Amino acid sequence: MKDKRILFVSSEVVPYLPETELSSTAFNAAKNAHSKGVQTRIFMPRFGVINERRHQLHEVIRLSGMNLVVNDMDMPLIIKVASIPKERMQVYFIDNEEYFKRKAVFTDEDDTLFEDNDERAIFFAKGVIETVKKLNWAPDIIHVHGWMASLLPLYLKEFYNEEPLFTESKIVTSIYNNGFEGCLNKALADKVTFDLNEAKKAATIQIPNHTNILKSAIENSDAIIYGSEDVSEELTSFVEEKEIPFLGFQEENLKENYLNFYADLVSEN
Repeated sequence: MKDKRILFVSSEVVPYLPETELSSTAFNAAKNAHSKGVQTRIFMPRFGVINERRHQLHEVIRLSGMNLVVNDMDMPLIIKVASIPKERMQVYFIDNEEYFKRKAVFTDEDDTLFEDNDERAIFFAKGVIETVKKLNWAPDIIHVHGWMASLLPLYLKEFYNEEPLFTESKIVTSIYNNGFEGCLNKALADKVTFDLNEAKKAATIQIPNHTNILKSAIENSDAIIYGSEDVSEELTSFVEEKEIPFLGFQEENLKENYLNFYADLVSEN
């Protein structure tokens, strides 16, 4: 895998957000690949709880300045970047004042999901892809972590399916037991259909609960990794039904097993 390129896209990454199974695994997967000579890029949302001064985030003017259309509205895209101390790994932050300035991640002070989490997820997916296009950086593997990143596979397979930069890219989605109660905004499928032009492509997220959002990611991915030990039976059955290659939960030897899994996928090209 040396000199191959892996794009890590995660809704959470340490040290920028608190340590969780997801944020730690996303960081370690990137760190381990980087230590083996893999070219890595990490993308995450620039949530308002991230301390820009402490983590030395700075805006990348040459990458910022685009507008992304979300539900027929032009939303300015701001790109910030930082380096993880000691690791020499660059992290890119997708930012927009409307979606990410608030001092919270997914829920308000009453632990209620934000009404616009659906649009934040769309903006994040499109923002990552448009930024990678501007970088002209063609990844061999795109590894997705977390439900807020889980629209990325759908957009890559349907909205950006003719983008030559991603023609050879293999999409890997990690599934975690980090769900949310209830649903995102019921209009999510309609907003995605605005981009895709075909309602059937967004059929899986017609009821936008956590399970269905992950099912959408699964059916548009080339491989699955179980990031948690106790993933729901509904999701594991869905993976088996789709006959997608998968890697089980790795309690030990995550470094070698992830790299071997990536290598097997890249060798299929």
